[in-house]
Amino acid sequence: MDFILEVAVTLNPLSAYGNWLAQTPDHWPDDARHSAWRELVDQIGVTIPGALEPASRIAAKVVSAWGHGPCAAAGQSQRLAAPWAALVNGTAGHALDLDDNFDPSKSHATTVLYPAILALAEQEEADGNACIDAYICGLQIIGRVGQGVNPYHRDRGWHATATLGAVGAAAACARLMKLDESRAAYALSLSTSMAAGFMTQFGTMAKPLHAGLAAKAGIMAASFARAGMNAGMHTLDGKNGMNRLMVGPDYEDLRDTLTNPDHGHTMTFQTASVGEPLLILEHAFRVKRYPNCGASHRALDGLAILRAEHGFEAKEIASIDVTLPQVHVNNLMYHDPQDPLEAKFSFEYALCTLLLTGDFNLGDFTQEAVMRPQVRALYPLIHLHGIDALEGACPTQVKITLQDGQVLEIVRKMPLGSKAAPFSDAQYWEKFEACAAPHMKTDDIVGMRQALEDFPTAKSVTNLSHYLAQSFI
Repeated sequence: MDFILEVAVTLNPLSAYGNWLAQTPDHWPDDARHSAWRELVDQIGVTIPGALEPASRIAAKVVSAWGHGPCAAAGQSQRLAAPWAALVNGTAGHALDLDDNFDPSKSHATTVLYPAILALAEQEEADGNACIDAYICGLQIIGRVGQGVNPYHRDRGWHATATLGAVGAAAACARLMKLDESRAAYALSLSTSMAAGFMTQFGTMAKPLHAGLAAKAGIMAASFARAGMNAGMHTLDGKNGMNRLMVGPDYEDLRDTLTNPDHGHTMTFQTASVGEPLLILEHAFRVKRYPNCGASHRALDGLAILRAEHGFEAKEIASIDVTLPQVHVNNLMYHDPQDPLEAKFSFEYALCTLLLTGDFNLGDFTQEAVMRPQVRALYPLIHLHGIDALEGACPTQVKITLQDGQVLEIVRKMPLGSKAAPFSDAQYWEKFEACAAPHMKTDDIVGMRQALEDFPTAKSVTNLSHYLAQSFI
């Protein structure tokens, strides 16, 4: 028997979120729709080279044996059932760590949401406008749940792209399916039974797979809910809810002593005003310039700016001291990376590559590049000084001491590509072209770009999925 939905202003977050998903009209500000569309451009762009990565190929090979369906998988001629297409595309979108970050959830939200939405849209024959709407809604819920458990959920080692991503994808899929209040709430509850992922998987193929698994979970949770499956109504805030199990038994103490939280991380679930402020506009995204862990990007920006301003070369450097939040140090745990996956989570590799070459891009993530002696020789120059403080309270300081004793310093509160310094539409397209050009024929790039430009008013997603399913070079 379905539960009786509580009033809109409720202490039960699942009820509040289910009500909001079912009742909120599709009347979004133009800026919100435009932002949602730009993240689709970014996501499709990074998915193209990501589809060629080993993790993506393995995922596609495995699920292809599980049967055909109506949905496109990146770089694959075989069409798959919606959950499996979402799994492949989510993995491909995250494989290069070039996809965006969303601060309220401390996760890579888009690489989970859009793969789930696009696969489900093919199955349900939904249009582009409905996909944009579902994305805005899914982002709002992943953000609200993230604000209820962060910063400590992520800082204590849970990979929020996997854990919170499953819930956000379920919200997006519930919206796309037009589930009623009770079914939408059940979809969210069911997704918590598929929400898992540890940061100990960073530097391995399991990390991008987390995004695919979360996207798949969203489709499955919403589909089970639509079919009549019920679920517990206290999986977020109950005695054994996500807040206590996935933060810790000291959850209440942490919540009650938290001061000056970043990104709305109050460790409480906002239920009285689920949709205000609209998080896609309030927080925007961290769109990546570099294909590695975003915890390094403030430092990379600082080094790049100092290098451009002062024109020093690596041989002139005596030391590089970086003062930053300890959680950023924890995220980049490989101090002597041995392969491209580990290199994505290495401060030493990122900073020393940029110092030596003046750039840091996808070409730096081959086995040969990672093992370059001239880069590795610079590792002893890097000194990291972690501060036990929240990210917003601890900007990243880069201090470069030259051999002649001159000291150059810069402080960065946010990386380029964030709300503080957003990319233009032209920069989004430049990134898309840079990702696509080595792997697609020119005519196909033109066709995919047109499909993306037309997407918000497209009657279906089939034109975009046609190009996504091309065999990439």
